[in-house]
Amino acid sequence: MAASKAARAAKAKPARTTPRGKIVSRGPSSDRSVVVGAAVALEDARRAGLLDGDKTEHVSFRAPLALIEAAKRESGVASPTELGILALATLAQPDPAAAFLKRTRGRLGEAHTLDY
Repeated sequence: MAASKAARAAKAKPARTTPRGKIVSRGPSSDRSVVVGAAVALEDARRAGLLDGDKTEHVSFRAPLALIEAAKRESGVASPTELGILALATLAQPDPAAAFLKRTRGRLGEAHTLDY
């Protein structure tokens, strides 16, 4: 059994760190684009000043374990606290694609023609 555990550990993807030095796990189903997206969301929140200052606000809630584990696995985040910060950072930043679609709604451009 110990040999099997050692073999799995050897095959496991190495852990990486976030820009702040936190260890982020790389589970077997980790998608690099999700991990990169998480890093971008945190960096955008940091640049907007949303991560500055002391952590004085306490947020607590109950969630299904399967949801938490799936979110950790997909994002690459190791702790519930980091997962919560990532979720809030993602929600706090506007989606640039949505903003573009709202801004350009109803406009196709001068050279655009519709063929039926």
